[in-house]
Amino acid sequence: MNKENLEKIIELRHELHKNPELSLHETNTIKTIRAFLTGNTSLSVEERDGWLFAVKKGNAPSSGGIAFRADLDALPIDETGSVLPYESASKGISHKCGHDGHAAALCGLALELDNTETEKSVYLIFQGAEEIGEGAKKIVPFLKKKDIREIYAFHNLPGYPEGELVYRRELSQPASEGLSIGFQGKPSHASAPEEGANPAALIAGTVLQIQKLLDRPHEGMVQGTVVGMEAGSGDFGISPGEGTLMLTLRAENEQEMKMLEEEILAYVQEGADAANIRIGFQRSDYFPETRNHERAIEKVLAAAERLNLPHREMESLWRASEDFGYYLKECEGAIVYIGAGEEWPALHTAGYDYNDNIPETAVDLFLALAD
Repeated sequence: MNKENLEKIIELRHELHKNPELSLHETNTIKTIRAFLTGNTSLSVEERDGWLFAVKKGNAPSSGGIAFRADLDALPIDETGSVLPYESASKGISHKCGHDGHAAALCGLALELDNTETEKSVYLIFQGAEEIGEGAKKIVPFLKKKDIREIYAFHNLPGYPEGELVYRRELSQPASEGLSIGFQGKPSHASAPEEGANPAALIAGTVLQIQKLLDRPHEGMVQGTVVGMEAGSGDFGISPGEGTLMLTLRAENEQEMKMLEEEILAYVQEGADAANIRIGFQRSDYFPETRNHERAIEKVLAAAERLNLPHREMESLWRASEDFGYYLKECEGAIVYIGAGEEWPALHTAGYDYNDNIPETAVDLFLALAD
């Protein structure tokens, strides 16, 4: 990668880091990226609802297009008091997953493509709302409209050597969703619980039932993680009449995850009917399973060989979910990972910051794939 271009995208990355925005609110992030692309390249740039794309027109349009995706959104994690000179200026919000680095790397690819001839048209997709699973699915129709036949992305990954390419064939990341269950009974004095309908026992029973469901054999990994549970305010004189149970369901196979959800809700409904309790539920943060295509992985490995890029196959799937799976249901492609460092702080933690030594690897790999 051109060293001057590398310096530009690192500076851009720091600007994005300093001005993070949460999912569905990436307005200024999109403006910053658009300004960078229009000010530094001759690529065509178009802004859409919550995302934007740039395109390098190919010499043979009939061969279809190739796309590369970067995510844009930050996390509700405070960075106040850090030692970074580009510390987040937004209290309670920061780029603790490295999406600032992913976006900057894709801008680096734009810089390199600007002086490169390609056979296929190359689309650079800057997508918001990845963290809540809402960004990719609304862009999927765009792939068909533009005759995009393959798509790639990368994610930085602590725990692996800096700059090492890490890949996985077929399933790379599981499906997941958030499930919130509300319980509405009847409060009463704590001395007369029989006069009310306290949902605490049903909530506790549901947690135990989930464990039983998880303990049975499954085709692949299946998880049901309690992320929130509440009943009452802690007042010793009141038997509460309402409560909530919040779960993250996760599975290698979307169908097994949906089956687990159905069985949980059936158990809750049966118990609620018996205890005179009303229930309601809400799904959120849905992510499909992310399955790489074999031909795309082979193409990535061939590019890595040409670049003399060290690489290894991931032994087991990365359990974090990723909405890139929506794209892979539409066309061929793959998401791969680039090591941030074996001792690098974990993603989604206060001590994490994107490693500025790795975007060059991503740009070189993507450029080789686009060629």
